[in-house]
Amino acid sequence: MRWEDLDREACSVARTLSVIGDRWTLLVLRECFLGTRRFEEFEARLRIARHVLADRLKKLTEADVLSKSAYQERPRREEYRLTEKGRDLYPVMMTLAQWGDKYMAGDAGPPLLRVHKPCGHVTEGVLTCSECGEPIVVHDVSVKLGPGAAEATLPTPERTRA
Repeated sequence: MRWEDLDREACSVARTLSVIGDRWTLLVLRECFLGTRRFEEFEARLRIARHVLADRLKKLTEADVLSKSAYQERPRREEYRLTEKGRDLYPVMMTLAQWGDKYMAGDAGPPLLRVHKPCGHVTEGVLTCSECGEPIVVHDVSVKLGPGAAEATLPTPERTRA
């Protein structure tokens, strides 16, 4: 499997990685979820090279994860906002942050806490079954081929072991 061919794989993880699968893209998305919208803000907060940032923003815009809209006309200045497709990445980002909080945070604890605005409590995301509501854990899930499967390229349990 070649990196530049991930978007054509019969695997949802590979296709997703073709859009968000590098460190700068994930950090740009983190900033979006924290409210960053303008190029200069991304650049300052991430301390990222301008050409790298421009490339990641372009890729996310072309993938319809972000949209651009003008906030000033002379000179023209644009800001980036999460689309529905982009906002749907929030559970992914929250899960990554929780993993980092658990395994990568220092002795002082996590750098950010997520507060659920409606109830005011610090919260963690919990993945639950859409049918019964029970928490989903790795040992309670099996996979089967879906309508978009191409058996030759799918990593099924018979071919791989974790």
